[in-house]
Amino acid sequence: MAATSTGLGLGQLLLALDRTMVTLVEAPRGLDMPVSSVALVDADDVRLGLAVGPGPADVFFLLGVSDVEAVGWLERHTGRPAAIFVKEPTAAAVSRAAALGAAVVAVEPQARWEHLYRLVNHAFEHHGDRADPQHDSGTDLFGLAQSIADRTRGMVCIEDADSRMLAYSASSGEADELRRLTILGRSGPPEHLEWIGQWGIFDALRAGSEVVRVAERPELGLRPRLAVGVHLPSEDRERPGFAGTIWLQQGSAPLADDVEEILRGGAVLAARIMARLAAAPSQHTARVQQLLGLAGTDADDVAALARDLGIPADARAAVVGFRGLDRSVPADVIALSATAFRADAQVVSAGDRVFVVLPKVTGAASVTSWARGLVAALRRELDLEVRAVTACPLAGVAAAAAARAEVDRVFDSAQRHPGAIGQVTTVDEARTTVLLDEIVSQVAAQPRLVDPRVRALREQEPMLATTLHAFLDGFGDIGAIAQRLHVHPNTVRYRIRRVEKLLATSLDDPDDRLVLALALRATEPS
Repeated sequence: MAATSTGLGLGQLLLALDRTMVTLVEAPRGLDMPVSSVALVDADDVRLGLAVGPGPADVFFLLGVSDVEAVGWLERHTGRPAAIFVKEPTAAAVSRAAALGAAVVAVEPQARWEHLYRLVNHAFEHHGDRADPQHDSGTDLFGLAQSIADRTRGMVCIEDADSRMLAYSASSGEADELRRLTILGRSGPPEHLEWIGQWGIFDALRAGSEVVRVAERPELGLRPRLAVGVHLPSEDRERPGFAGTIWLQQGSAPLADDVEEILRGGAVLAARIMARLAAAPSQHTARVQQLLGLAGTDADDVAALARDLGIPADARAAVVGFRGLDRSVPADVIALSATAFRADAQVVSAGDRVFVVLPKVTGAASVTSWARGLVAALRRELDLEVRAVTACPLAGVAAAAAARAEVDRVFDSAQRHPGAIGQVTTVDEARTTVLLDEIVSQVAAQPRLVDPRVRALREQEPMLATTLHAFLDGFGDIGAIAQRLHVHPNTVRYRIRRVEKLLATSLDDPDDRLVLALALRATEPS
């Protein structure tokens, strides 16, 4: 999985990542080397000789790769990467990598690669420069954390209401154990959180907007810190909703005299940013949207998307779409059923439709059966009529975006011709109907493609046009056509002879029959 940006220097990137997460071991070409993209390389990539061309990235994360393999991969790589990030590199590997011109960055063994990857992407997106005009200060908690830290001379962490780390400022060498473990684990250690809760600090933070001071506790590895609650506006103006906490750890330098005022202002800004972020799709939702081709751009690396979502990339999969016939489908209700059917189901809404990705399915029959049962349950329990379309089996989730597009085509066709497609159907079952509908729609949209003889027949002899339509649909079976039109077979024969005379053509010609059939469908009254 590779991500790119307009770039910043390697030194700037390392400052943005924080020494708690990474440590520079060697930089043979200096810290001004421009870096603008990152890619993950795992042991299989190295073993199979992948990712050795003119590199897709400047920075590589080497996951589960031994020193010997890492050096061998570097020697074969023609792109001369700016840096490699690896856990616990040996001196021999560092020396060899430096000789090849690649900087070596040691990653803290407790750090999680996916967390580090997101932080690198964040640094690229904001160019390491908060003065950049493209930087969106309205949604950047990291920028806010660093601004507070710069202004107060402390080290800042911003956490949500469940003590999960959202953003942090750069650390000095004085980060205490709580800060270090929070950054590495993305949330506060349970034992520390329990102690803080027992001291009544969380109660005070939830109760109001005043700054709370936490004394140093050497026996717990805690330095002095200040904290302020982040509160979002709610319907109850006297009790706004608690959204999280800004923690400020003190180092050896004294804090600014107006530190409490700065923290209170920071809490207001953090609340605004959190509100904006809450209104935007979550990272998980954005990934599912990207997987299904709903994000406006194609997925660059489906395998990495699948890894982020915790689903297999190559196993047989399915995409199921739901659309309400009379009102919108509740996505949460679909999600409840989907996750009960498969715990790793991925659900996302798009306009009036809800799509479900089912990884690792056993067969198409079970997926269709589940969709049929859910449609019946929605009708029975919620009085909601829903159309469902399944695309299954897929060779892997890489085919999910194309399958979703096919499901959309079925929905669009069913909107134009509600009775032509079943309420629960598959893409394959509906294919002929959809293709014919789209072809006819294209013909109808371009008058020059409609045979003018058919248009004249429609206007001047509507009964003959109806008979011709029935004749073409009935493969010339006069008896069956007569029954359908409720007339005598001789009447059908007489009308067809008149049609041939008026159109100056023979219905024995297959090309004529095809052109006439398309024109008749394209000129049907709505």
